[in-house]
Amino acid sequence: MSASSEAAPRQLLHLVFGGELESLHETQFRDLDKLDIIGIYPNYAEAYKAWKAAAQRTVDNAHMRYFIVHMHRLLDPSTTAPPAAARGSAKT
Repeated sequence: MSASSEAAPRQLLHLVFGGELESLHETQFRDLDKLDIIGIYPNYAEAYKAWKAAAQRTVDNAHMRYFIVHMHRLLDPSTTAPPAAARGSAKT
């Protein structure tokens, strides 16, 4: 089988971004103009690496938080649930 006929891994896009929060108890950013957009990644593993690096760079600022957004769930909500066979088929 040639490389061109093999299926490429499915892209499950993830956005990594962060910013300084107004409070440690909620997710309200101090200044939306200063949000730090790290990037968009093709899978969770790559996004996690980027998130971890960004979070470690700002460890001295308790109000600075970084997040991973599962963009694939927004673009295609069917990617949030496992296939029916994996969930089981119990009938009520």
